[in-house]
Amino acid sequence: MDDQFTIHIEKMHKTHDNLMSELATIRAGRANPHVLDRITVDYYGTQTPLQQVGNISVPEARMLQIQPWDKGMLKEIEKAINLSDLGINPTNDGNTIRLVFPELTEERRRELTKEVKKKGEAAKVAIRNIRRDAMELAKKLEKNSEITEDDLSRQTKDIQDLTDHMIEKIDRSVEAKNKELMTV
Repeated sequence: MDDQFTIHIEKMHKTHDNLMSELATIRAGRANPHVLDRITVDYYGTQTPLQQVGNISVPEARMLQIQPWDKGMLKEIEKAINLSDLGINPTNDGNTIRLVFPELTEERRRELTKEVKKKGEAAKVAIRNIRRDAMELAKKLEKNSEITEDDLSRQTKDIQDLTDHMIEKIDRSVEAKNKELMTV
């Protein structure tokens, strides 16, 4: 495909990458440091990602431990976690902050799988919109005699093949996350 279509290919891959990072932030009962990816802390007047103000470790299967590099940040980290939508109360022992993840109830697991499916559908809609834009570009190029009818046919097929591949990839990612969520 031409360089003009490279942008559309990159957009499709970025859409999948974005979905994967969103899915990583959904907790599945086990402690996963990625659930903290979207939390920012007021670090001397600047909103800074939590990962940049301390060391995050997983000492137990259902616990995260945050060891700030600056002990003065403990209250700010605790405040940021409380303000987030994590739904976990942090415990502060004066040196570290611990987050203990409760077991997910069956009902909560089902809610999370619905959320995962919604995110997957949104990603598929984005992929289809990118396909539509790429198809319109190809038709415009053919209309302006910049590519031949054969090129249009080939590019249309390539665009559709890539779309099908990306939709399949999204479906696999959503299925894997849902399986992880439903595993007790």
